[in-house]
Amino acid sequence: MASEPNTTSPPLDGPQWRLWMAPAAVLAGLAGGVFGASIVAAIGHSAGSSLSHPTAVVSLTGDLVFDLAFVASALYFSALRGRPRPSDFGFRRVSLKRAAGAVALAAIAYYVLTGIYAAVFKLHANDKLPSELGAGKSTAALVAAGVFVCVVAPIAEEFFFRGFLFGVLRRWKIRVGGRDLGTWLAAVVVGILFGLAHTGSASAVYLVPLGFLGFVLCIVRWKTRSLYPCMALHSINNSLALGINQLHWNAAEILALILGSLLVIGAGTVPLSRPVLIEQRPATHP
Repeated sequence: MASEPNTTSPPLDGPQWRLWMAPAAVLAGLAGGVFGASIVAAIGHSAGSSLSHPTAVVSLTGDLVFDLAFVASALYFSALRGRPRPSDFGFRRVSLKRAAGAVALAAIAYYVLTGIYAAVFKLHANDKLPSELGAGKSTAALVAAGVFVCVVAPIAEEFFFRGFLFGVLRRWKIRVGGRDLGTWLAAVVVGILFGLAHTGSASAVYLVPLGFLGFVLCIVRWKTRSLYPCMALHSINNSLALGINQLHWNAAEILALILGSLLVIGAGTVPLSRPVLIEQRPATHP
């Protein structure tokens, strides 16, 4: 009997990415990001922008280049083991019910912990990034900041941290009491790195909650086998931070920002999850 075309997605840890690729990609992304952002700052300075207080355009461009450097790093190292597929990074369709449930549970866990953390340490600091991007200075700056914070950053950061880095580190085989804890350890490490990645854009006191958000997003990626719920929760969190902390918008305006951001993310990334027929990987070498 003829076999049916294979349209099923590979398992989460299907790509044969090697563990050494994780630190290599982090270092390469960091080096590329710092170098690229420095070039942007230098060009901006030559045009009159201050190095210590750059203009909104320079800040936005620098942050965009920094994020794209990590995306490029993930693509480069993943390609060393053969041509990567979108599904390798988690661009897999998931039912709306399952995705919404995962996002809701993760959001509750994150915001409850963040609330407790803020109450215990009496925190009142806000993220610095939206103000550095000039979100409140003009309509154009507001739109640019909103697109970057609520759309571009969630896509790029989830692609690197949950799509690639977590996918690599999940290959750890660490057994304790007969149970494999490699996935949990991978989520912890990625969460810590995710928090540290926001050192320049968030107040230092909020790096711990951001690290927990990174951990929770890894669990969502693991349980749903999809990157879409991760991008959705990331975008929702950034939209709330921008709308409440920086712009002081009302509930209707914030809801519109969230829905608009999710629609743009979906329009730009859902086509990547289209099922394909039998797809052969090029031969790779160890």
